[in-house]
Amino acid sequence: MRKRSVIATAIATGTLAALAATPAQAAESGSALKLRGVQYDAPGADSNSCSTGNTRDEYLTIKNYSTTVTVNLKGYVVKDATGNSFTFTNNHYLQPGDFVKLRGGKGTESDASNVAYRGSCNFIWNNDRDTVYLNRPSGTTADSHSYTKSGSDADGNGYIPFHG
Repeated sequence: MRKRSVIATAIATGTLAALAATPAQAAESGSALKLRGVQYDAPGADSNSCSTGNTRDEYLTIKNYSTTVTVNLKGYVVKDATGNSFTFTNNHYLQPGDFVKLRGGKGTESDASNVAYRGSCNFIWNNDRDTVYLNRPSGTTADSHSYTKSGSDADGNGYIPFHG
């Protein structure tokens, strides 16, 4: 009975329409590029040593959800809540449905292997909470997500999916 009165109140006040629209996160920015997920806590003890550390195991997956448009990542910026950032300075083309893993550490960017490296062995994502932003070359936000370890990572594996 309590549920019925909450729903009736929501319908009467127009709140239900707003609640129904909230999960449509894919439409929030009108961008084909979305943050698919983040491995914010690399497996093992954190070590940002370039030679023996595990920053390469911390990554962000960006996916082109378009079914027709190829997107060049050149000029796109990925950053966190405190302003740590990475700018794609090279051409990196994502075909429709394609993705790239932006990894920590150093390596060779490759369209064929779907990988780009931040060129830094320092971790970017906080292990307790953070906000991940994907900004277009114009500076406008293509997608963003906030997470908390306790509220977003139910299985505790250090990975949080944003879009399927």
